[in-house]
Amino acid sequence: MKVLVTGGSGFVGRHIAWRLAAEGCEVVFTGRNATAATEVIQHSPGPLRWVPVEHGSPAAAATLREASQGCAAIVHCAALSSPWGSVQAFADANVASTEEVLQACEANGVKRLVHISTPSLYFAFRDRLGVRESDPLPPPVNEYARSKGLAEERVRAAGLPEAVLLRPRAVFGPWDATLMPRLLRVMQRGPIPLMRGGRAQLDLTCVDNLVEAIWLGLNQPLPRALCTYNVSNGTPLAFEDLLHKVAAAFQLELRTRRLPWPLVDLIARGLEASARLRGSGEPLITRYGAGVLAFSQTLDLQALHDELGYRPVITQDEGIRQHAQWWLAQRGARP
Repeated sequence: MKVLVTGGSGFVGRHIAWRLAAEGCEVVFTGRNATAATEVIQHSPGPLRWVPVEHGSPAAAATLREASQGCAAIVHCAALSSPWGSVQAFADANVASTEEVLQACEANGVKRLVHISTPSLYFAFRDRLGVRESDPLPPPVNEYARSKGLAEERVRAAGLPEAVLLRPRAVFGPWDATLMPRLLRVMQRGPIPLMRGGRAQLDLTCVDNLVEAIWLGLNQPLPRALCTYNVSNGTPLAFEDLLHKVAAAFQLELRTRRLPWPLVDLIARGLEASARLRGSGEPLITRYGAGVLAFSQTLDLQALHDELGYRPVITQDEGIRQHAQWWLAQRGARP
């Protein structure tokens, strides 16, 4: 089976490219960074071919059409996953890239698309437990969620013969550049605020478990043309418990401070306003970044279990341990 992986030089994309190569698939992957692409190829258990693409550029659609010739499936991982960024950056990375992928599917008769979306679509600054894929969506919490919602709409409107939308929660593992690095930076800088008592229930996803869900999405028979599935480890835990596990695994001192959510929310609003006025980068704390640690959000995985036969291939604790081992090895001692 020949598969195109967009964003294959990124975190999730490289892991699925490696899994596909290990399974004997012919793999083409896209990405912008030649250094990262070389790293992906060097660590691969099988041959890979890199095609450079700048999504949103005039040449992107034609490049993807050429790269996807002869492909049975496309895994669309390319995205800007961040709580902070410009409207145009999210539109190019998340919406335009999806439109380009859909054009490639139509042009080359690609049979199946696995599109990586996000459960950020569910977030609403309130506790939500056991969220199902069919639950009504609140207004987008930020530009990232808005752009990913628009991307899902594009996939639904395309009418592909077989399409899978995956919404993985808080993905972490080796080469993660988003979730764990942000948490570690905050841990290193001083006491972490424990909002609402640190009791918020969080779902996480080891990257190996997401890769397993993607593999199933590529290979299992689908009950309908368009399927949407939540993905996680299926073992929610309280935020404070997560901090203790991460601190122990990453060999960090844990300092916490219990703060009321309204105060943290006010601070985050101020930091965001300052960043916008200055035109500077992402503030240390964003409303969304703080909110996901203050409010519970867990996912119902019944559809993924029943329809694709998903079972986690690695436990949450083992995933944290493996990530920490990789992180420490990259830095020689401590992160």
